[in-house]
Amino acid sequence: MPASLPSMIRARLQGVADPTRAPGMQAYMKSEMPYLGVSSMPLRKVCKELFAGLSWPDSAAWQSDVLAIWRGAEFREERYAALELSGVKAAQGFHDLSALPMYEEMIVIGAWWDYIDVIAGHRLWTILQGEGAGMKRKMLAWSTDANMWKRRSAILCQLRAKESTDLDFLYACIEPSLASKEFFLRKAIGWALRQYAWTDPKEVRRYVSRNQARLSGLSKREALKNIGAAA
Repeated sequence: MPASLPSMIRARLQGVADPTRAPGMQAYMKSEMPYLGVSSMPLRKVCKELFAGLSWPDSAAWQSDVLAIWRGAEFREERYAALELSGVKAAQGFHDLSALPMYEEMIVIGAWWDYIDVIAGHRLWTILQGEGAGMKRKMLAWSTDANMWKRRSAILCQLRAKESTDLDFLYACIEPSLASKEFFLRKAIGWALRQYAWTDPKEVRRYVSRNQARLSGLSKREALKNIGAAA
């Protein structure tokens, strides 16, 4: 990666930004970090153009480049660009357990759903596919962590699993947060269950029924949103 890529990203994003949108975007995301005013499609286009042809000799070099953008960000869209770089095809082979500390840093520092849901639903899922047993141990540890966003990440890491969902693992990740009053954990529980309901609605109904008194109203509504409560 050219040493100037972080500054190139900022310059290109500034070039496609609509500054009049920035205050509204910042308010919507309740972000302390300011926005430039770049919507998702122009941002992805800039990233696609800048990241085309990039490659790395090893995972450490790729992680260094992602974190250089992430840590040096002054605007939220720059952190979105770091997330885009983490998911490029050339980095697919680097998604093993060695990448987890990088994502942990981004989750803990980012501490908001727009970052966490991309990482959990896509990047952690990729690691899980290749590092099943080891990754499950890590996520089970995260599921009991004091950090809410690590817990949310553990709950959501199988969002894309469909019929390959490990239900015992999913329920084990949910279990430590069932009594939590945190909105983002209750929402994550419902979302994870709702997503699996596309594959097996009867199982989700069974789980909700069995845990009726333990699940929050929000989690139950989310879980059953697309299938109803009827048996």
